Amino acid sequence: MPAHFDLLKTDTGTAARRGRLRTRHGMIETPIFMPVGTQGTVKALTPAQLHEIGAQIILGNTYHLSLRPGSELIRELGGLHAFMGWNGPILTDSGGFQAFSLAKLRDIREDGIAFSSHIDGAKHFLGPREVMQIQSDLGSDIAMVIDECPPWPCTRDECQRAVDRSLRWAKECRQIATDNGFLAAGHHVFAIAQGSTFDDLRREAAESLAALDLPGYAVGGVSVGEPEPEMLKQVGATTPFLPADKPRYTMGLGTPPQILKMIALGVDMFDCVHPTRVARNGAAFTPDGLINVRNERYRTDRAPLVEGLDNYTCRHFSRAYLRHLVMANEILASTLLSLHNLHFYLDLVAQARAHIEAGDFASWSRAWIERYEAGEAAGV
Repeated sequence: MPAHFDLLKTDTGTAARRGRLRTRHGMIETPIFMPVGTQGTVKALTPAQLHEIGAQIILGNTYHLSLRPGSELIRELGGLHAFMGWNGPILTDSGGFQAFSLAKLRDIREDGIAFSSHIDGAKHFLGPREVMQIQSDLGSDIAMVIDECPPWPCTRDECQRAVDRSLRWAKECRQIATDNGFLAAGHHVFAIAQGSTFDDLRREAAESLAALDLPGYAVGGVSVGEPEPEMLKQVGATTPFLPADKPRYTMGLGTPPQILKMIALGVDMFDCVHPTRVARNGAAFTPDGLINVRNERYRTDRAPLVEGLDNYTCRHFSRAYLRHLVMANEILASTLLSLHNLHFYLDLVAQARAHIEAGDFASWSRAWIERYEAGEAAGV
């Protein structure tokens, strides 16, 4: 399979990597954060606004889009890019995590996952063939294989079954993507390494999936309830055994310090709903921690959320005005805070790229995390 990922530099003090990933809809500079557009939209923002803040790639979700409006309709209307008006790369999650999170509505079988729709209770099934067909309909630049995400905590036997089943499904997804020309057409398929808190199963999963020679790999089954030290331990137990010449993606997390800590462990790609979710609840990210814009202290504050951060929100609006919007329940509050929070994340990974190139990522990231966590502790 032709090379599509260039590893440009590795940090000497950590396992941080600077890379470049080619896709059908453009180049992605890594490390990168990917805004989440689960249902064909990043909540409260337009594609033009996402381009303005430097988003390089966004996410859609196989599970949700297959239920509503249906992947066949999206295919008929030109694929997900045309449907949602986004001309950059799109990664689509396979639905395995939704099956995990909707445990009361699903049944994991050897050939896939049977589940009841959370919308209307209708019966559905996602196996390797269904997942790859849906993502082919969507025209995904990066398609995730279907996997089984074990809960935390789980027994070793439960975890071993999930690792074995996920490997079988990844092999089937690869074969289907080969047979239908999906890989040959330049779409990427990423496998997902599970293993819960068992280091040897993490290694087993990573090494067995690496043998499939897929275009990329993800660390799955983290941030599912375990404490942060355990989460970071799981990531660190997986990345050393994933191919060095392929992109590495940790799915569905995290906070700004967590992202820097995982970059230091050798992760290249991240996604999380956290920036937009907290924005809709009136919170904003700053270098000194997350602030609650509702607080009385901001009622007369003329300062922007972050001085010098070049996004529309910080260029034009004070904390006082943003507090007013939040307190008045104005829809614009969600847009302006989501725009700022996503730009904060995108700017953070851009800084990380620059410091990996400069060779001082370890000292810079340590100082950045210390400032952020000190602000959080002080309740800034």
